[in-house]
Amino acid sequence: MNRALLKNALALGLLAVAAAGVVATVHQFTAQRIDTAQREFHGRAVLELLPKGSYDNHPLDTQVSTFDPKLLGRDEPASAYLARLQGQTTAVVLQPVARDGYGGSIQLLVGVTAQGRLLGVRVVAHHETPGQGDRIEPGKSDWLHGFDGRSLGDPAEPGWKVNKDGGQFDQFVGATVTPRAVVKATHLALQYFDAHKSELLAPAASGDRHE
Repeated sequence: MNRALLKNALALGLLAVAAAGVVATVHQFTAQRIDTAQREFHGRAVLELLPKGSYDNHPLDTQVSTFDPKLLGRDEPASAYLARLQGQTTAVVLQPVARDGYGGSIQLLVGVTAQGRLLGVRVVAHHETPGQGDRIEPGKSDWLHGFDGRSLGDPAEPGWKVNKDGGQFDQFVGATVTPRAVVKATHLALQYFDAHKSELLAPAASGDRHE
């Protein structure tokens, strides 16, 4: 009797180990696929901000490290992607974070020309309310295009707020916190660019490859 119980217990134990292994394998495979999809989405979003013909390098492979918790909203360094044409940097894509979104942090990409004009802003991750705050996504509204062509002085500093706060950027009906956070983070990113232009726009080294 004890032998039978022991045999059944061993069988169940082996089955449990096998099942755990299958679950772990599936989880790892799924996690890898999700990570790959996220990286591909991120890369496409970076390249979508850069006008065709404005670079002859590989922007996703041409990066410099940035770090400024106050202006970029990150507690750890993050890469800035550089678009270069004949060795000269024509645009930079920063990765600021809007910490004060309604649903938490909002991860952004902010494209800036060498002259300090915004090429555009893209949201790559957020937890905002569906149907309200998620209108920061390009597919949900055209709101993000309100940043296109803007600069640190256009509008002047008082204008870098939503309309409700006396600024020049629209808010969403029933959702002011989300656009307020994105406007603020974009303005701070422009301040970072202005303060670090010399490093961000440094010419490419002679050994850098071009297409």
